[in-house]
Amino acid sequence: MVRRTKADALVTRNSLLDAAEHLFQVHGVSRTSLNDIATAAGTTRGAIYWHFKDKADLFNAMMERVTMPLEGALACAAGKAEAADNPLLSLRDSMMNALKQTANDEQTRRVFEVATHKVEYVSEMQAVRERHLRVRNQCVAMTEKALREVVRREAIKLPMPLHTAALGLHVIMDGLIQNWLLDPQAFDLVKSGRHTMDAYLAGLGFSLPDARAPRHAAPARAMPA
Repeated sequence: MVRRTKADALVTRNSLLDAAEHLFQVHGVSRTSLNDIATAAGTTRGAIYWHFKDKADLFNAMMERVTMPLEGALACAAGKAEAADNPLLSLRDSMMNALKQTANDEQTRRVFEVATHKVEYVSEMQAVRERHLRVRNQCVAMTEKALREVVRREAIKLPMPLHTAALGLHVIMDGLIQNWLLDPQAFDLVKSGRHTMDAYLAGLGFSLPDARAPRHAAPARAMPA
């Protein structure tokens, strides 16, 4: 009997996750069986249970293999908030990078689409719902941490509680991504995201100097006749 090595096991595990990604995207999570995934991966159902407890465990492993854009971006922004020269621009740039990753990275887009449009929180997927809520709460908390540092630096009073402001920004960015995934041709995710985010931040009372944007001299005013 041939003994399987750790490398062999890792190849099988990744094959199962690859198959799950594509099948979930095409058929949805509830309509994709573990046997479908095993067949597509060229292995057996037993191999799935060797690596994963159930479909929810497999789904969460698929998610964890790809860092979701907002998760990674906000972790970066929150971690750099106190040390950044301009924590507001750092937060803004991090969120812009999340939008660019979503728009340009095929695997990220595929997994994000499955996570937002192809999963039902039925009883067997309760662990997936719990993960989604945990990640949402972490993202809002990281956004709040970054905004708190901006408020401290700029010494401004927000028109709403800090937590509500952080939740609003998260909902805007997450909602833009979800709507774009429904029809990527409907609007430019990066451009629309930048305009929407800037308008929201300005509405909170933050100033948004952008050193990367060229400064144009104001047009000369005509002399009165």
